[in-house]
Amino acid sequence: MTLYLGHFFYTVNGGDMTVYIDGLLFLNFYLDFLLLLTVVIILKRNVKMFRIVLGAFIGSLTILVLFWDVSSLELFFIKIYLSFIMCIICFGFKGLKSFLINIGVFYVVSMLLGGFLYFLKDGLTYEHTGILFFKNGFNLSILFLIILSPIILFLYIRQVCFFKRKLKCYFKTNIYIGKDVLNLNGYLDSGNVLCYKKKMVIITNIDNNFRNKKVYIPYIVLGGSGVLECIKVRRVEVVGLGVFEDIYLGFSKDFHLDGVDLLLNGLMRGE
Repeated sequence: MTLYLGHFFYTVNGGDMTVYIDGLLFLNFYLDFLLLLTVVIILKRNVKMFRIVLGAFIGSLTILVLFWDVSSLELFFIKIYLSFIMCIICFGFKGLKSFLINIGVFYVVSMLLGGFLYFLKDGLTYEHTGILFFKNGFNLSILFLIILSPIILFLYIRQVCFFKRKLKCYFKTNIYIGKDVLNLNGYLDSGNVLCYKKKMVIITNIDNNFRNKKVYIPYIVLGGSGVLECIKVRRVEVVGLGVFEDIYLGFSKDFHLDGVDLLLNGLMRGE
């Protein structure tokens, strides 16, 4: 986190503010703790709290590197090395793949938080006339960072968890109808358990331009009931779930999901 905290604070007149080393150590520890905790939550790692605290403490010591007489390039590689040590202390080393995932997510979360805070700093502390930017005398306090940082990471975790749940329900699906093959984007709908003659029914919102024999299957939903126009298909391949034989494919324009043109049957998961 020392990559962006060094010149984050300014006085009302726009000059650099005097910031005490113990304050920077605490702020670095606090932010590194939040970053490691975010990685733990996102990756669902089983990590004890004292390891997160110890890793954050090691990370906070990187602020001391700023006082070394080293070049910018050397400083960059020292920080990279210390971040590796920091993640190994927190998560342990359980193989190269696991380590790369841990450090990769750590860097992504760090850049997200750092970039957003920089955006706020530049947006709130600068004014511009045309293409000329100048300080407006507003400064961001440490208290502001302490309060805002966990909110940013909490919102990020929420979005990540939401998309992870969503992505688990999306499947590439190939439907074989005679000599034709439909390549559709399927969504596993746990609420769709419709069956006809002990065969599962899946539903698409494309037009029925096939010459197969039509079958009309009754259905009941919360909003009412109706009859679904279907055809029987010989084979449905759901990538990640398996291959299913003799499935009824229904046609309906009543469902609308972004990027989805097929509702899979909830029974396909086999739970």
